[in-house]
Amino acid sequence: MSQKKRFIFHLDMDHFYTAVEEREHPEIRGKPVIVGADPKGGKGRGVVSTSNYIARKDGVRSGMPISQAWRLCSNAVFMYPNFPLYIKVSEEIMQIARKYAGKFEQWGIDEAFLDVTDKVNDYVEAEALARLIKQEIQQKENLTCSIGVGPNKLVAKVASDFLKPDGLTIVRDEHVKVFLESLPVRKLLWIGRKTEAKLKELGVNTIGDLAKYDTTTLTSIFGVMGWQMHQMALGIDSSQVQEREGVKSVSHETTFEEDTSDTALILQALSDLCFDVQKEVENQNLLFKTVTLKIRFEHFETHTRAKTLPFLTNRLYDLQKTSKELLAFYLCNRRRVRLIGVRVSSLVSMEKQKTLL
Repeated sequence: MSQKKRFIFHLDMDHFYTAVEEREHPEIRGKPVIVGADPKGGKGRGVVSTSNYIARKDGVRSGMPISQAWRLCSNAVFMYPNFPLYIKVSEEIMQIARKYAGKFEQWGIDEAFLDVTDKVNDYVEAEALARLIKQEIQQKENLTCSIGVGPNKLVAKVASDFLKPDGLTIVRDEHVKVFLESLPVRKLLWIGRKTEAKLKELGVNTIGDLAKYDTTTLTSIFGVMGWQMHQMALGIDSSQVQEREGVKSVSHETTFEEDTSDTALILQALSDLCFDVQKEVENQNLLFKTVTLKIRFEHFETHTRAKTLPFLTNRLYDLQKTSKELLAFYLCNRRRVRLIGVRVSSLVSMEKQKTLL
């Protein structure tokens, strides 16, 4: 008995933070908008959280130093993140999407996977359902999203980025190879700037090039990641859409535009991440006890380090102090850093804590 064909959606809100700001402040529509730190006339520290498509045309990207964003697009509207608002809007959007899915998996604040295998019988019905979701989000939230539809999470994720903003891309099982093969290899999940450069040195420029490349050679250069990249290039992905019960952790991370060993920039980015995490925890009325730092160096070497506090807290000071202590362990070697992230866990509802007290 053959297994039923899967139908997976990946829903991705279009430039979410800036789109919400444009909705709330119609006067800034049509202008380049950047959400992040204060640029302070090009001398500010911190990084870009996100930018709208107008600013992106000038080269502004998430994770870029705010001072660089200022130099590229000094006429932009710069705004501090309003996380309580973004979280509220996100929850409303996810409620809309969740009711259409057999299985639902939220990724961050503005993305989600929907397994609609039990809801549709073919790609015609899948397309109609995707359009219905897009329409309801547009009508109720006045925001656009892009949806990718495919036989697995990997293909759906790549497809959602294919036509942005307000896109809908359907990739049928029999079209996966043709769809992927001409795309730049960077479009695959987990392949960043450094890996892309290494692959180009091997003559691998497209996903099709990667699919044809010798697996043994890839594994000898990239380790197990080489085999995984080859599987992805073939469009193979058996991972399931997984429901997540309750909030088990809150995390934010940022990838620097260029790998950096600038301690001041790294510390400022860490401080901004702590601010974002603390605001989200506070908005959800939670306390945390465990802080985890994630750091990724050049060449994708990734480490995590955690500390469990002797008390429950939601204070920004506690989070920043602990995360800086965890980061200090790694900064002494002056290696170039690609990504940092902060996560809090061992969460307890403040209401439950008050009851216990």
